Amino acid sequence: QVQLVESGGGLVQAGGSLRLSCAASGSTFSINVIGWYRQAPGKQRELVAAITTGGSTSYRDSVKGRFTISRDNAKNTVYLQMNSLKPEDTAVYYCNLRSVRTSPGDGYWGQGTQVTVSS
Repeated sequence: QVQLVESGGGLVQAGGSLRLSCAASGSTFSINVIGWYRQAPGKQRELVAAITTGGSTSYRDSVKGRFTISRDNAKNTVYLQMNSLKPEDTAVYYCNLRSVRTSPGDGYWGQGTQVTVSS
Protein backbone atom coordinates (compact mmCIF):
# COMPACT_ATOMS: atom_id res chain seq x y z
CA GLN A 1 0.00 0.00 0.00
CA VAL A 2 1.13 3.53 -0.80
CA GLN A 3 0.27 6.69 1.06
CA LEU A 4 0.65 10.13 -0.47
CA VAL A 5 0.36 13.30 1.58
CA GLU A 6 0.26 16.68 -0.11
CA SER A 7 0.99 19.98 1.56
CA GLY A 8 1.80 23.56 0.68
CA GLY A 9 -1.45 24.80 -0.78
CA GLY A 10 -3.02 28.09 0.20
CA LEU A 11 -4.25 31.48 -0.92
CA VAL A 12 -1.93 33.70 -2.94
CA GLN A 13 -2.29 36.79 -5.09
CA ALA A 14 -1.79 36.62 -8.83
CA GLY A 15 1.90 36.72 -9.66
CA GLY A 16 2.83 35.03 -6.41
CA SER A 17 4.42 31.65 -5.73
CA LEU A 18 3.68 28.47 -3.85
CA ARG A 19 5.56 25.22 -3.41
CA LEU A 20 3.61 22.01 -3.09
CA SER A 21 5.07 18.87 -1.54
CA CYS A 22 4.00 15.27 -1.93
CA ALA A 23 5.46 12.81 0.56
CA ALA A 24 5.17 9.15 -0.38
CA SER A 25 5.39 6.23 2.02
CA GLY A 26 4.70 2.52 1.91
CA SER A 27 5.45 0.18 -0.96
CA THR A 28 6.39 2.66 -3.64
CA PHE A 29 7.45 1.17 -6.95
CA SER A 30 11.17 1.06 -7.62
CA ILE A 31 10.62 2.75 -10.99
CA ASN A 32 7.72 5.12 -10.90
CA VAL A 33 6.16 8.28 -12.17
CA ILE A 34 4.82 10.91 -9.80
CA GLY A 35 2.48 13.46 -11.24
CA TRP A 36 0.69 16.55 -10.07
CA TYR A 37 -2.89 16.86 -11.26
CA ARG A 38 -5.41 19.58 -10.62
CA GLN A 39 -9.15 19.86 -10.72
CA ALA A 40 -11.05 23.11 -10.78
CA PRO A 41 -14.77 23.26 -9.93
CA GLY A 42 -16.86 21.93 -12.80
CA LYS A 43 -13.81 20.81 -14.76
CA GLN A 44 -12.08 17.51 -15.38
CA ARG A 45 -8.93 16.59 -13.54
CA GLU A 46 -5.89 17.41 -15.65
CA LEU A 47 -2.24 16.49 -15.52
CA VAL A 48 -0.05 19.47 -14.69
CA ALA A 49 3.42 17.97 -14.47
CA ALA A 50 5.10 14.62 -13.99
CA ILE A 51 8.54 13.29 -13.11
CA THR A 52 10.04 9.83 -13.36
CA THR A 53 12.39 8.14 -10.91
CA GLY A 54 15.20 9.04 -13.29
CA GLY A 55 14.27 12.70 -13.31
CA SER A 56 12.60 13.06 -16.70
CA THR A 57 9.91 15.72 -16.58
CA SER A 58 6.88 16.78 -18.57
CA TYR A 59 4.50 19.74 -18.27
CA ARG A 60 1.21 20.84 -19.72
CA ASP A 61 1.65 23.81 -22.02
CA SER A 62 -0.16 26.31 -19.80
CA VAL A 63 2.36 25.94 -16.95
CA LYS A 64 5.61 25.63 -18.91
CA GLY A 65 8.09 28.24 -17.79
CA ARG A 66 6.14 28.90 -14.57
CA PHE A 67 6.02 25.56 -12.76
CA THR A 68 8.91 23.26 -11.92
CA ILE A 69 8.57 19.69 -10.71
CA SER A 70 11.40 18.03 -8.82
CA ARG A 71 11.94 15.07 -6.55
CA ASP A 72 14.14 13.95 -3.70
CA ASN A 73 14.28 10.16 -3.99
CA ALA A 74 16.03 9.82 -0.62
CA LYS A 75 13.05 11.51 1.04
CA ASN A 76 10.43 9.99 -1.29
CA THR A 77 9.13 13.50 -1.83
CA VAL A 78 8.13 15.36 -4.96
CA TYR A 79 7.80 19.12 -5.17
CA LEU A 80 5.92 21.45 -7.46
CA GLN A 81 7.29 24.97 -7.46
CA MET A 82 4.64 27.29 -8.87
CA ASN A 83 5.65 30.80 -9.87
CA SER A 84 3.79 33.62 -11.61
CA LEU A 85 0.52 32.12 -10.49
CA LYS A 86 -2.66 33.08 -12.31
CA PRO A 87 -6.30 32.94 -11.20
CA GLU A 88 -6.84 30.11 -13.69
CA ASP A 89 -4.37 28.01 -11.67
CA THR A 90 -6.95 27.87 -8.88
CA ALA A 91 -7.82 24.23 -8.22
CA VAL A 92 -7.39 21.32 -5.89
CA TYR A 93 -3.98 19.84 -6.64
CA TYR A 94 -3.50 16.09 -6.31
CA CYS A 95 -0.39 13.96 -6.23
CA ASN A 96 -0.41 10.64 -8.08
CA LEU A 97 2.11 7.81 -8.00
CA ARG A 98 2.09 4.97 -10.49
CA SER A 99 4.37 2.34 -11.89
CA VAL A 100 6.09 3.42 -15.08
CA ARG A 101 4.40 0.44 -16.74
CA THR A 102 0.90 1.81 -16.12
CA SER A 103 -1.08 4.62 -17.69
CA PRO A 104 -1.48 8.21 -16.48
CA GLY A 105 -4.22 8.34 -13.87
CA ASP A 106 -3.62 4.81 -12.61
CA GLY A 107 -1.98 4.11 -9.27
CA TYR A 108 -2.37 5.93 -5.99
CA TRP A 109 -3.73 9.37 -5.10
CA GLY A 110 -3.28 11.79 -2.30
CA GLN A 111 -6.10 13.68 -0.63
CA GLY A 112 -5.43 16.94 -2.47
CA THR A 113 -4.45 20.43 -1.43
CA GLN A 114 -6.33 23.61 -2.36
CA VAL A 115 -4.58 26.34 -4.29
CA THR A 116 -6.46 29.61 -4.66
CA VAL A 117 -5.05 32.50 -6.70
CA SER A 118 -6.79 35.82 -6.29
CA SER A 119 -6.79 38.47 -8.99
